Amino acid sequence: ALLVVDDILDSGRSIAQVVEHLSRQKPAWLRTCVFLDKPSRRAVSIKADYVGFEVPDVWLIGYGLDLGGEGRALPYVGAVEEGVRGEAVHLT
Repeated sequence: ALLVVDDILDSGRSIAQVVEHLSRQKPAWLRTCVFLDKPSRRAVSIKADYVGFEVPDVWLIGYGLDLGGEGRALPYVGAVEEGVRGEAVHLT
């Protein structure tokens, strides 16, 4: 049994390649889990089995996500306002 966990599902290219590679190993069970899902950015046809939150097409920082190294350690996920580098607002 395999559970692939990722922070954010954006274009879907990376997780699709991982799932394809692991599927060739013929696991008894293979599922995907993402913290954040941006379906509007999808470039390949893939959908996570388990999703924490669906988010809009904005740049997100916090909980390990960053913008140029900034914001990674924020204790929340924030959206960076367009044209304002490094300033974030809480997502609701």
